[in-house]
Amino acid sequence: MEIPRVMGLAIVQGVGKRSIMVIQARRLYVYKRTRYQEAAIVDLEDFGKSLVLDGYIQSAEVDEYIYHESLVHPAMVLHPQPRRVLIIGGGEGATLREVLKHRTVEKAVMVDIDGEVVELSRQYLEVMHRGSFNDPRAEIVIEDGKKFLERCSEKFDVIILDLIDPYSSEIARELYTEPFYRLVSERLADDGVMVTQAGNSFFFEELYNEIASAIKRVFRYVLEYSVWVPSFGYTCNFVLGSKARDPASLRLEDVDRVLRERGVETRFFRGSTYMAMLYAPIVKKSGVEFKTR
Repeated sequence: MEIPRVMGLAIVQGVGKRSIMVIQARRLYVYKRTRYQEAAIVDLEDFGKSLVLDGYIQSAEVDEYIYHESLVHPAMVLHPQPRRVLIIGGGEGATLREVLKHRTVEKAVMVDIDGEVVELSRQYLEVMHRGSFNDPRAEIVIEDGKKFLERCSEKFDVIILDLIDPYSSEIARELYTEPFYRLVSERLADDGVMVTQAGNSFFFEELYNEIASAIKRVFRYVLEYSVWVPSFGYTCNFVLGSKARDPASLRLEDVDRVLRERGVETRFFRGSTYMAMLYAPIVKKSGVEFKTR
């Protein structure tokens, strides 16, 4: 049955503490108040089918590949043989999709606290997960990410934190702290790599600094990088931490070779993208932080 166009519907999304972004919507596919958050799947005028949680766009059909490729592939390429991968968050399945592109992966565990969002994504967002939930290498666990790590005894080569922004909801706030990053480090193999999305360093500089500083206290090697995600209305920051592998050791041709050998097809991420991430400055309200290598 065709879902009718919703007249007069718009998403009003916070960008900064005193800035908003208004996006006109064509259709509302589903709206539900889950145990943890307000979830909606909406067809937006400029961005297509989108997952919106607590008023913030998490993934939009038109540009989600920019976010998900940037979150996943720097960490995956940095590790020489990522076989066991843990994803915390990522309810729409797009991060899982990108992880499973790597032929080296034997097991990918996705842990999300909100099973209702995962089920809505299975039903409405095939354009994003593209069947990744049904891949035999995938294991879906509905549980609090911190509790999972506390009870889990296995080690992972790569851990990816695909969380909602720390300032958009209290659900994930604890997962942006030094004690949590130490727990992540304990569940990583000796040559393991982790990465987290970290909100926005311009509009939420103080919180971003807390996240980056906490990761620097836990991991020997750290890479801060960012990409413009149009549907977010700002540049999204990421922080990668590694026990033994220096992100600066990868060359442009190394990245392209690894992607090619593993059969990874991308739309945005490649060697030149990685080089831009490696050297581009981090922009904050207090100024621009240039990197030295």
